[in-house]
Parts: sequence; structure tokens; C-alpha cells
Amino acid sequence: MPHSAPLRVPGTAPSPSPADAFYAQSLELIAAARDKNRATISAVAPVIGHSLATGGMLHVFGSGHSEVLAREIIGRAGGLACINGIPDPTAGFIENLVGYGTALVARYDRRHELRPAETLLVISNSGKNSAPIEVALYAKEKGLHVVGLCSQHMSRTTPTVHPSGKRLHEIADWTLDNLGVPGDTLVPLGNGEMSGPSSTLVGAMLLNLLMLETCAWMQAHGHPLPLLRSQNLPGAIEHNRRVAEPYKHRLSKQIA
Repeated sequence: MPHSAPLRVPGTAPSPSPADAFYAQSLELIAAARDKNRATISAVAPVIGHSLATGGMLHVFGSGHSEVLAREIIGRAGGLACINGIPDPTAGFIENLVGYGTALVARYDRRHELRPAETLLVISNSGKNSAPIEVALYAKEKGLHVVGLCSQHMSRTTPTVHPSGKRLHEIADWTLDNLGVPGDTLVPLGNGEMSGPSSTLVGAMLLNLLMLETCAWMQAHGHPLPLLRSQNLPGAIEHNRRVAEPYKHRLSKQIA
């Protein structure tokens, strides 16, 4: 018997599949997040750009799955060579052990230096966990600018686990809002189950928009861009080594 389409009540549209629903909601969320964060990105880009133009670095920290977002702008084709990540060898396993974040960032500081007037990007979807909060507090004490990336809704409504009582948006000088919902999932699958996480794809877009605005500011003010190239292009490895040379003593991930 030939396969037939499922019966549908005349005049009704078929329900979108979970994948289609996620795709549509993600596009709307990215557009809304861009509009929501446009002014913040415009304010932060010159701060980062000026620091990089005067020999500084941009530092990035993300605990747990947020480390994926930190890696999005570190040592990649089309990215700036002067961006460095604060690695967490536990991959977020003990991010709520009070004191761990402070020890982690202090160790990074001894090895790679956190200098006043540089910028640190701290990524935490909930904005409540101890390690990201301690990294942000440490950087503030060192005189760095701190930019948080989180779900503002979650950060404002979820109690912090840190003894200071503070959440990331209360520490950061600027906060980028990924517009995420509690649970970080968009699509119901029935029986109370949800899937379709949004924080990574929206966060990656916001970070890349910020990097492009930073590059545009540097170009507009006559500063060269230490941009990395894909190693699959001819001469790229030599180029990457050259642009990374001024930063190699501070990079935790060596270029080529």
C-alpha cells in the first residue's frame, strides 16, 4: 500500500517539528538579542579596542559548558590573536566550590598576567555560580574592565551560591544578555520534557558581533588588526606566527 500523508483537519496547519520550531525560535531570539545588546556592544567595543591597540589582551572565562563559548573567539580563523582563555581543568565540575575560582584566576594571573585597563569576558548562563563570580571579582580588584555574558532573567531571579550574595550582572561593568529562559531550553517535547538549548548559539553571535565592532573601531582609529587566518590557506601558518609574536609569552594556547 502506498504511503499516505497523515490526515489533517481542513483549514489547519501542521504542527512544526521540534527541529523546525527550534530553528524559527532561534532566528527570532538572535535578532532580539542583537537589538537588546546593540548599545552595550557599541559601548564595550571601544574599551576593548583601545586596550588591544595599546598592547593589551582580552581575557575570556567560561565554566562548564560556557567554556565552549569562550573557545569560540580564541585562536581561531578570523579571530584576533590577542585573546586568551582562562582554562578550568575540571571543566566546571567544582565551579561551586567556594574559593576555587579565585585560586584558578590567581594562577592564570601569575602565568599570563591580568593587567589594569584590560578587559575580561566572563560567561555564565545563570550568573549565579561561584567560579565565574570569583573570577570577575578578582579581575575587578586588579583594575580590569569586566563584561558578563549571561541570561539576565536567570541572573536576576536565581539566588547566587556565592557567599558575597552577588550575581554576575551585579559585578560586571557591562552585561550582554542572551535572552535565555530558565532551563536554557526552548522546545517542548511532551511529558514535561524540554530541549533546544539557546545559550550557545545566541552567545556565540553576541561575542562575534562584539569582536567585529572591536575590529571596526580599531580600523577606524588607524590601528592594525592582528587577525589570524585559517591554517588551510597558503602562508597562513607563517602569518599567524607573525601576528601572535607580540603576545606569545602571555598566551595559554600557542598559535601554530
